[in-house]
Amino acid sequence: MRTNSDVVIIGGGLAGLASALHLSQKGLSVTLIEKSSYPRHKVCGEYVSNEILPYLKWLDIEISKLHPANISKFEFSTSKGKVASANLPLGGFGISRYQLDNFLYQKAISNGCVIIKEMVNDVSFDNDLFTITTPDQVLSSKIVLGAFGKRSNIDQVLSRDFFIKKSPWLAVKAHYYSEFPNDVVALHNFKGGYCGVSKVENNIINICYLADYATFKQYKNIEEYQLNVLYKNKHLKAILENSTLLFDKPLTISQISFDKKQAVENHILMIGDTAGLIHPLCGNGMAMAIHSAKIASEQVLDYYSGKIQSREALENGYREQWKKHFGKRLFMGRILAKVLRNKTITNALVAITVALPALLPTIIKQTHGKSIVIN
Repeated sequence: MRTNSDVVIIGGGLAGLASALHLSQKGLSVTLIEKSSYPRHKVCGEYVSNEILPYLKWLDIEISKLHPANISKFEFSTSKGKVASANLPLGGFGISRYQLDNFLYQKAISNGCVIIKEMVNDVSFDNDLFTITTPDQVLSSKIVLGAFGKRSNIDQVLSRDFFIKKSPWLAVKAHYYSEFPNDVVALHNFKGGYCGVSKVENNIINICYLADYATFKQYKNIEEYQLNVLYKNKHLKAILENSTLLFDKPLTISQISFDKKQAVENHILMIGDTAGLIHPLCGNGMAMAIHSAKIASEQVLDYYSGKIQSREALENGYREQWKKHFGKRLFMGRILAKVLRNKTITNALVAITVALPALLPTIIKQTHGKSIVIN
């Protein structure tokens, strides 16, 4: 079976679904291919910067219907328990991927998007046309958006540079019931990693941490690792000791790469984590994914309208826009990650931010954008 669409999107996370909504809203035919069912939990910090709210409103996404936690404060602690806190420059909201992805999915269906539950085996480009192969069908399209996440079999098919390198990072996430402030997103440092804690909908706490695999593998399981490593931070210990796990077991994902990626590969426009992954400590990955969908969608619409007259101009324009909006943030994320792995520097940084409260919001701004302007 061969299906033709104006745009095929590979991957149905935030970036893929937001671009499907944007493009279908403007009249293009969209086919989105996603291997998993909705709703589903994903390893994610589940905090979204308010910078993205104007775009969500433009997409006719009423986040308030999901009853997110409204977050306005940030707290950071070192592995020794020293704490710095600040008001977030723009604020944000906490919402689970279980709820948000499904909400966007249902909206995409109502917009007329075709959504196929399959895995993509191959993507090829020839004679200005993509051929996308799944186990059951072959699709063709002039435009493909790559939204297949942090790491996928398609990365291997495309021989992307980062895929062949081993990464030292893995992530662990779960939902809990516990006492925790509704308006705070906290980042707690521990040996070999850091942990984000914040509320999502329904008074649930999301706890998600990034861990160094070399340290993690010294222990038999997650429970033992948390007891021997995370519990060294007294704030994390207090939270975890007094929390009730809502999952059968925490979710994990390994081989998380923060290496630079190309925004365009084999003529595919990459969006979200597929184009570049900011360190979770920056708390801005979800907003960046959705923002990247806006940028790519606008470029594709200009291409189909004739405003952008060649594929080369389309690809170069998208590369420039990606770098303009996200290049500095990704760079600063890598710098902050290196800093926070050094205990001495981290302790000194916290001491300085306690003495100079205005410094922490300034640091936060380096990895966040301004409120999106809708033209």
